[in-house]
Amino acid sequence: MAQPLMPHATASWLVDNTALSFDQIADFCGLHILEVQAIADDTAATKLTGRDPIRAHELTMEEIERGQADPDYRLKMQKGPDQVRRTKGPRYTPVSKRQDKPDGIAWIVRNHPEITDGAISKLIGTTRTTITAIRERTHWNIANIVPKDPVTLGLCSQRELDALVSKAAKAAGIEAPQDTRLEGDREALLEQLRAEREAAARLAEHGEEEPKPAFEDPFRR
Repeated sequence: MAQPLMPHATASWLVDNTALSFDQIADFCGLHILEVQAIADDTAATKLTGRDPIRAHELTMEEIERGQADPDYRLKMQKGPDQVRRTKGPRYTPVSKRQDKPDGIAWIVRNHPEITDGAISKLIGTTRTTITAIRERTHWNIANIVPKDPVTLGLCSQRELDALVSKAAKAAGIEAPQDTRLEGDREALLEQLRAEREAAARLAEHGEEEPKPAFEDPFRR
């Protein structure tokens, strides 16, 4: 799903100017619900200037009203931000990171041998000759090459690497592994936050003091 160009600033505006739930704002902006809560509580690390998604033609007032009327409604992007498209040619890598390329290539070759040299060349921005030398261990500096995650090295993004791995696995008939370890924890956290907000609203109606949360908010100082 497309996300607003400036998700945190958009979330700040939606918190201040609408009655949408934190869950709806987090879903639309592609943020964690705790990030939205931190923005609402003014405990975010940086004070944000709100960005109006209506003026940016990313939302309409009618869409916001639908969300305010139905807490389970998920806002739909009217117009996604223009994507920056790369021109054809090798990827540019800053001089400071070029020495890390062999380590990144070695990591991909070791962990994902199904990825072709051509695909690695486009991802990392190197030559097939270099990749072949590392794959066959004939590179002139092979003794000093240590496989390291290219994402950690800053040679590519996690999204680009995941897409490449998935595409190569599909072409090779390999089922790409999926990490579902945090799915249950996230759902449990969302349910807990919803329950606490509902309890706080009920107490506020009767003028009672809000109970202390069952967990320590990592964003609250």
